[in-house]
Amino acid sequence: MSTLCVAHFTVHADARQSVRWKIGAESEGYASVGKWLAAAADSYLKARVRAGAPVPLGWRAGRFLVRLTGEEELEVRGSMSPPFGTYRGNDAGPAPGMNRHVLVFLPDRRIVAVVRTRGQARTLAAELARAWVKSGGAEPADASGPILSRYK
Repeated sequence: MSTLCVAHFTVHADARQSVRWKIGAESEGYASVGKWLAAAADSYLKARVRAGAPVPLGWRAGRFLVRLTGEEELEVRGSMSPPFGTYRGNDAGPAPGMNRHVLVFLPDRRIVAVVRTRGQARTLAAELARAWVKSGGAEPADASGPILSRYK
């Protein structure tokens, strides 16, 4: 059982958008525009998944923890787009000159795959995120096997 964490977002709207969003929220029975926007965003992402489009991930530089092969945890520098992170190196740790990139599932700090390029790591993350959205947010253990096998 996972703990549900709540995130807060600030959304800016012009006067026309504000009126439309309030009407949309009220007409669909939502108590607030924020709840309606959250449902609309989820609906949009699910529609992208059904259409076969990748889930858009926004990557940024950052530090995160990774569980290495010997169960040792280490903080690494890399790129993050929760729930994924990537760094240059291998399952033994970072190696800046190495031509390998490690994809990490951040919630449990687990290494998902070691691939040749950062682009492959990001593409794999987008495919796994798509399966994740399809599964309703639960980690898609069944779906991730076939996806990962393409990157071995």
